[in-house]
Amino acid sequence: MSRSMIKQFLSRLPRKQSKSGDKRDSFAGVSPPSSTSSTSSRDGDLANSRVTILPPGFDSGFSHLSQHTHAVMSKSNGNTVMPSYEALPSFKDVPSSERPILFIKKLKLCCVVFDFTDSMKDLKEKDIKRQTLQELVDYVASANGKFSESIMHEIIKMVSINLFRTLTSPPHEYKVLQAFDLEEDEPVMDPAWSHLHLVYDLFLKFLQSPETDAKLAKRYIDHSFVLKLLDLFDSEDIREREYLKTILHRIYGKFMVHRPFIRKSINNIFYQFIFETEKHNGIAELLEVLGSIINGFALPLKEEHKLFLVRALIPLHKPKCMGMYHQQLSYCISQFIEKDCKLADTVIRGLLKFWPITNSSKEVMFLGELEEVLDATQPAEFQRCMVPLSHQIARCLNSSHFQVAERALFLWNNDHIENLIKQNAKVILPIIFPALERNATSHWNPAVQSLTLNVRKIFADNDPDLFAECLKKFQEDEAKGKEIQSKRDSTWKRLEEIAATKAASNEPVLIPHIVRRPV
Repeated sequence: MSRSMIKQFLSRLPRKQSKSGDKRDSFAGVSPPSSTSSTSSRDGDLANSRVTILPPGFDSGFSHLSQHTHAVMSKSNGNTVMPSYEALPSFKDVPSSERPILFIKKLKLCCVVFDFTDSMKDLKEKDIKRQTLQELVDYVASANGKFSESIMHEIIKMVSINLFRTLTSPPHEYKVLQAFDLEEDEPVMDPAWSHLHLVYDLFLKFLQSPETDAKLAKRYIDHSFVLKLLDLFDSEDIREREYLKTILHRIYGKFMVHRPFIRKSINNIFYQFIFETEKHNGIAELLEVLGSIINGFALPLKEEHKLFLVRALIPLHKPKCMGMYHQQLSYCISQFIEKDCKLADTVIRGLLKFWPITNSSKEVMFLGELEEVLDATQPAEFQRCMVPLSHQIARCLNSSHFQVAERALFLWNNDHIENLIKQNAKVILPIIFPALERNATSHWNPAVQSLTLNVRKIFADNDPDLFAECLKKFQEDEAKGKEIQSKRDSTWKRLEEIAATKAASNEPVLIPHIVRRPV
């Protein structure tokens, strides 16, 4: 065999790995993947291998391994063994120059998320993380130097890992207000709150700190971060929503570049809630944030802000569960009218559009909000909508539900509203007079009857001639109505007699054509 053939044969044989390579790879705990092995074979090998993970916050070098216990996670027969989790030194035990490095290590240590569904699992590790988070909160609160970009990156990373999660339970359906008492409903508490509230506290103090440079922080608190934060408003834990409300307000105030995006994102949440799901736990908190945002709108109002009122806030009166957030919604509406009184006509017509028909408790809320809106309405805007408004008030006055009728009559207790009505009595009184007369004579509730007589007296004292004219027309209309009803009754009686006479012979009954005259 020639020498060249021997060399070719030897070159094809697999080379033995060097001892230094074996030592390095076994020390790291992971064998290097072969270039010829497939992806599936690598996955299979890793499933049965033991992987050594460096402690959180440590570099890739191994100089620190002699001082700290490394964390080991192994899988055997599908069972996961929790890596050892040990506390780092306290800030007061290290020189001030090393505290920023220790701060980052503690942040990385807190990136481990524990399972709180089992209250007896990993008790020691959970307590270590809780104490570490508390140390981080205190450190941020007492910081006396600008946060570096690397520290900001690690803070946002730790916050994201801990907070941005799948919510523990799906959002519960809002109950219809009549069958649901908020005070009797047991609040839902997140089992991981002992850690979550410290993470929220840390992030809030970071946003409030004068040592936080907004120009640097906005690189990490970006649109994606804001969207994930808004998703958490659907949490059932009211404590979490309270933190989120404060944090979102701080972000809106600190990062002006994000303001249009935040408003647009909240709009989208409202649209989905109104027109698709009618299920969301955080509408009240989002409206509370918007209340302070609207309060800061510059004048004159932008068209974008007016569209937000028309397309989002007014349609929020549509869902059945409006009672869950009505107080905050009413505040936002009133803020718009205080900013621009000309919007009162738009708001009142919007209320009339979504006025409830069969939900009496919701109707009472509408009447309460209507009083607040009318209290800030000027005469010119009132005149634009007073006709359809008067028809709706008349329907409420005649409601068989005494609370609806009573709340409508309470409108006359407001001096500003009473003056608006008196100034336009010639238009309003003819519309609502029949409702007042019927209430005074035939409403089943004595309190409603008494209030109706008081309102009736206000109109009689204000313009006796107009009142007498309306009373005369009402009496004439009632007489015509009785005459029409009498004719109708006689017609039915005649039909019954004809039917009775021809019932035995099975002959068809011919009904004469009746021409109705307009009333």
